[in-house]
Amino acid sequence: MSRTVDARGLTCPQPVILTKRFMDENTEGEIVTLVDNPTSLENVCKLAKSQGYSFTVEEQGTEHHIHLFKESFQLTLPDDSSTDVAILIKSQIFGEGSEELGTALMKSFFYALTESAFKISHILFLNGGVYLSTEGSPVLEHLHNLEQQGVQILSCGTCLDYYSLKDKLQVGQVTNMYTIIETLGNAGKTLVF
Repeated sequence: MSRTVDARGLTCPQPVILTKRFMDENTEGEIVTLVDNPTSLENVCKLAKSQGYSFTVEEQGTEHHIHLFKESFQLTLPDDSSTDVAILIKSQIFGEGSEELGTALMKSFFYALTESAFKISHILFLNGGVYLSTEGSPVLEHLHNLEQQGVQILSCGTCLDYYSLKDKLQVGQVTNMYTIIETLGNAGKTLVF
């Protein structure tokens, strides 16, 4: 049985997330993912390899049809999803360079987190990162979703005060540097952005 994922017109990480959902639902049969840009093609192919799928790519004009087949033998990798992950966000944009691109990447990052298999225990906002947990943030919807999934959202009180944002906090709780250090120290893994 073949199932089709129509990811045409979608940007990263949506084609990967949609394909992964189909992989999780289907243990047998073919999955065909339709994409229309090189980045999505590359990322879906990487996902296929990481999940033990073989694949072929069929070009049809500006589109690519990625045919994914589950390998009968799959190497089992250690499952790191049981390890708590604490994420420290220290800026309202992702990376350095273009602010517009950094904002788009941050939105994409938080959307991908809502679909991640990692067991995220905490997201901590520090310095300019506190703008993301306050009124007007482009990622509030994703943060509320993560909080509903059990992720603790904590924003530095000193930082909120410095930027006059304490009364604009929209998600999570106010915290202090001691709790931030303790949380990062107790986490199984820590990611800093």
